[in-house]
Amino acid sequence: MGERGAPLLVLGSVVSIQFGQAFGKQLFGEVGPAGVVALRLGIAAAVMLLLYRPALPRRRTEWVLIVGLGTAIAAMNLIYLALEHLSLGLATALQLLGPITLAALTSRRPFDLALALLAGFGVWLFHAPGDSPTSVVGVVLALASGVAMAAYLLLSKRAGARMSGGSPLALALGWAALLTVPWGIAEGGVALLDPAILGQGALVALLSAVLPYSLELVALRQLPPRTVGVLQSLEPATAGLAGALVLHEVLDAWQWVALLCVGVAGAGTVTGSRRAPRHSPADPVTRG
Repeated sequence: MGERGAPLLVLGSVVSIQFGQAFGKQLFGEVGPAGVVALRLGIAAAVMLLLYRPALPRRRTEWVLIVGLGTAIAAMNLIYLALEHLSLGLATALQLLGPITLAALTSRRPFDLALALLAGFGVWLFHAPGDSPTSVVGVVLALASGVAMAAYLLLSKRAGARMSGGSPLALALGWAALLTVPWGIAEGGVALLDPAILGQGALVALLSAVLPYSLELVALRQLPPRTVGVLQSLEPATAGLAGALVLHEVLDAWQWVALLCVGVAGAGTVTGSRRAPRHSPADPVTRG
């Protein structure tokens, strides 16, 4: 699939990761949010390390990038802790404020900036205060995850310029798993070893990590970080649908208007990216 098809692969990644998160939230009653993160990152890291069999970095700068990238991945998974307090759509909308801000700050074209502003308005409208109180803890966790996502987009670009293929991502996932699995074991305990839980955890890891990473490693080498940031503005819409279909979370009329806003912004980005210049193959941007 050529450059024109790259945005479609990113959209496939968006759908996969949001439905994976919805299935992950269903496991909170058995192993807790930290347990779900441990299953997700632990299984995903094992698969990616076996798939790419990366060599260990030889330079100190490469080690620093891998550790930074893995730490950002681990911090992005704060979204699962936020899901204990917020709906999937609201948590994802708050998280996406990070990359949307990145898109606005790195844009050089008025068209890109306008799309970022439209997406930002949609995100704001999606989580605008209503009659029901919003958990402050959940909001802080989701925003922290968004900051980590913005950092991840920048660090993954630098890591990809220094190390080829999926090696940097596989190594970073391994580090992220080392940071998070102990917390998951402390919360989930022996329930993490239950075959049924392991099977569901493998599905979550496949949908929310392994499959999106595979799609993005193919597609995002040809897309700049600002385009990725606005494309990911579709995630609140997808999260809203996943929350409704999997978790039976209900959206009100204004939230559906918000989904329309971010959908238009995402469609505009797909159209605009076809006119964008080709980027170096050493510019992968994937998401943890």
